[in-house]
Amino acid sequence: MYKLLILVLLLGTGQYTFAQHEQHKPTQQQQTEIYTCPMHPEVQTSKPGTCPKCGMTLVKKKPQAPAKQQQQQAPQKKAVKAKPAAPAKQRVQQKQAQPAQKQAQPAHQHAQPTQQKPVTPVQNPEEKEKPIHKAGHKPESPGQTYTPRTVRYDLYVRDTLVNFTGKTRRAVAINGSIPAPALTFTQGDTAEIYVHNEMDVETSIHWHGVFLPNRFDGVPWLTQQPIKPHSTYLYKFPIIQNGTYWYHSHSAFQEQSGMYGALIFNKVNEPDMPAIPIVLSDWTDMNPKEVYRSLRSANDWFAIRKGATQGYAEAIKKGYFGTKLKNEWKRMTAMDVSDVAYEKFLTNGQDIAEQTHFTAGDVVKLRVVNGGASTYFWLTYSGSKITVVGNDGNDVEPVEVDRLIIAPAETYDLLVTIPESMQYEFLATAEDRSNTTSLWLGRGMKMKAQRLGKLNYFEGMKMMNDMMKMNGDMEPMGMEMSNQQMDMNRVMYPESAAQDHSMHGEGATKPAADTSMQMKQQVDTTAHQGHDMKGYDMQNMNMSGSKDEMVTLNYGMLRAPEETTLKPGPEKVLRFELTGNMNRYVWTMDNKTVSESDRILIKKGENVKIIMFNNSMMRHPMHLHGHDFRVLNKHGKHAPLKNVLDILPMETDTIEFAASESGDWFFHCHILYHMIAGMGRVFTYQNSPPNPEIPDPERAQKMFNREDKIFLPSAMVGLESNGSDGEFVLGSSRYQISTEWRIGFKKEYGIESETYFGRYFGKMQWLFPFVGFDYHYNSIENEPEENMFGQLSNQDNRKVAVAGVQYTLPMLIVSEARIDSKGKLRFQLRREDVPLTSRLRLNLMGNTDKEYMAGLRYIVTKYISLSTHYDSDMKYGAGLTFIY
Repeated sequence: MYKLLILVLLLGTGQYTFAQHEQHKPTQQQQTEIYTCPMHPEVQTSKPGTCPKCGMTLVKKKPQAPAKQQQQQAPQKKAVKAKPAAPAKQRVQQKQAQPAQKQAQPAHQHAQPTQQKPVTPVQNPEEKEKPIHKAGHKPESPGQTYTPRTVRYDLYVRDTLVNFTGKTRRAVAINGSIPAPALTFTQGDTAEIYVHNEMDVETSIHWHGVFLPNRFDGVPWLTQQPIKPHSTYLYKFPIIQNGTYWYHSHSAFQEQSGMYGALIFNKVNEPDMPAIPIVLSDWTDMNPKEVYRSLRSANDWFAIRKGATQGYAEAIKKGYFGTKLKNEWKRMTAMDVSDVAYEKFLTNGQDIAEQTHFTAGDVVKLRVVNGGASTYFWLTYSGSKITVVGNDGNDVEPVEVDRLIIAPAETYDLLVTIPESMQYEFLATAEDRSNTTSLWLGRGMKMKAQRLGKLNYFEGMKMMNDMMKMNGDMEPMGMEMSNQQMDMNRVMYPESAAQDHSMHGEGATKPAADTSMQMKQQVDTTAHQGHDMKGYDMQNMNMSGSKDEMVTLNYGMLRAPEETTLKPGPEKVLRFELTGNMNRYVWTMDNKTVSESDRILIKKGENVKIIMFNNSMMRHPMHLHGHDFRVLNKHGKHAPLKNVLDILPMETDTIEFAASESGDWFFHCHILYHMIAGMGRVFTYQNSPPNPEIPDPERAQKMFNREDKIFLPSAMVGLESNGSDGEFVLGSSRYQISTEWRIGFKKEYGIESETYFGRYFGKMQWLFPFVGFDYHYNSIENEPEENMFGQLSNQDNRKVAVAGVQYTLPMLIVSEARIDSKGKLRFQLRREDVPLTSRLRLNLMGNTDKEYMAGLRYIVTKYISLSTHYDSDMKYGAGLTFIY
């Protein structure tokens, strides 16, 4: 028994000694840990400090278990494939590449993939054996430590069904996933990407921000013919860049329907830290074609859903009645910062995503892509400040901010720290504050990010009233306004108000840089030039520093780590005015759509400088295909390189790029519906060789131009107790044909219709000359009536041709003067859809034929309203009005 006790004691002591040894091992490792820079891993020291290259605080390089390291690196795991000859082998290799992508992109749970189909014939098989054509840009050296490879991906594009909102809807998925799988390459690789179109419609893929041969840029009918249904197309190009990019369809509305994904180009010596591709996007249950048609028909259903109608009752209640009157006097509609009301906003295909394997002290790189069709996102993080280290695939000197806004199509590389053993929220908030989407990092108790308050639209309306002239124009302001440094929408942000310090607590009142006096002097100068800015706290508009110490990123803060100055050469200077009409939803540059403008000829070797003024009340993310441009800011030789420029209302920005390519390159607003409406231009290099992908350039030009010329229908049909009145309209960006009718249910009410065809003129499209036909029939004989000009009106059986003009007056009243083929004149005033409340609309009409009408319409759904009206011909009526 004694010996047994001795043995037990020895075993216990041994275990304790072993445990102590194991606990001591990390301490020994900790003593030998080195400090390194997250962005420059070659900088290593045994003491804490800052990086001599970029100034970032050095972090400890902690050893990690292989399993954990593999888990954290999973989002960037690379799929490298051989060059298969047999279709069966293609499918096997494609499946081998998918697991890593699925771990990084959990959205595949929403899409319903179909069974694998046989590989379709390649549309351009000759590209397989051809040598790689390099783009004109000088590639960065990938170093000597990496052997370049050919990396192959097979992308299967299919129609699918998704359920993001509780309703099953059609979508477009790649490899059964929304977003599409993240494609990963290393600089120096060759991309070999087979796109298998298994849909019944054409498709395409644009490699956003990538330097590549023009024929593979992916714009249908401009750089290639569309990928035909049930066929395969090979995109093949060298990877001569590094950074975060993305890819998406450039065909119709497929991007809105789910056809987008991250594109990761790693450096050869990529910093050893976990990196997560984050694809933000917007989702609507409505068919995107119907979204666009609704925007073009001036239907305000989206504003109703978002609570952004700004009706007169709301204006009176909030003390802005005079502001609302002045707004309509200047012929402006309600304020808004986004066009569409979306049901969901998504992070990697989920409204709430999680990455729970991070622990306290981890520094995580977020590769953020805004794949939204039209949504800007505010980015905030509950764990610490956000360090911006890259934008649009290009490194920038690290800058710490509290928040930033990311435009559609932009990408940002961000560093965030997990400060404690808790779960922290990386929050993306739609600019209109209608909803959010989140990524949670870490595990433990959840630490929410502060929500952004509802916009004060009437304050924005008040400011725009002072900016806008009676002719609808805005002029560049006297103060320096560029590079997002003064967001005029800031007056609408509740977190910017002096009484609201919700982001940092009530006591956070110390301002950052005190620029208020300089701002005030600039504002006073501007006021003398015709812009009344009195009453606005311009310091709070300054995005880089405000009273609540919130630091917001702007382009003026971005600085390239190396000089970006263009080589000396001939300079070509272009000036563009960004213009638009919200009522008819026409978006233009210099009041011309893509189809109405000639291509812009440039020469290889030129330095092209573009000066843009945004003369609209909407932001526009302008994207140049196939090139990076310098955004000229205060950093001079170190101006940042980008491929998307978010230009704010009333802002003037200057960019420049080296013309080093050949072929045709698209330059357009990346809000999908603005681009389709016509906001863009094509840069064409002179003396470029023929593009083998475009065998018939004339036909291709017509097909490319047809998008913004399309005619779209809209209608309003009333069915009331006294009869039916309504209007059918078929309109394009400039032309419109309409038929208006009134059919009485009693014989004495008669039948009449007026059909007009005309064209809108002017930047604001307030002038509409027309020709048409007027028909009026009444089977009951009426006594002859005189109009207000003393002319007889034929009410019995009137069949006359008409010609006239409509012009939009202050208060959005449409005036009309016309003469018919019998010589009778008529003058008419009409105002429709006066917003009394969020859903109640008032209609008024009167003319010199002594006809008049007044009616009310209460909007129940997008397509149905309750209505009542009094008509001088058909008397009282009540019923339903159907809107399409």
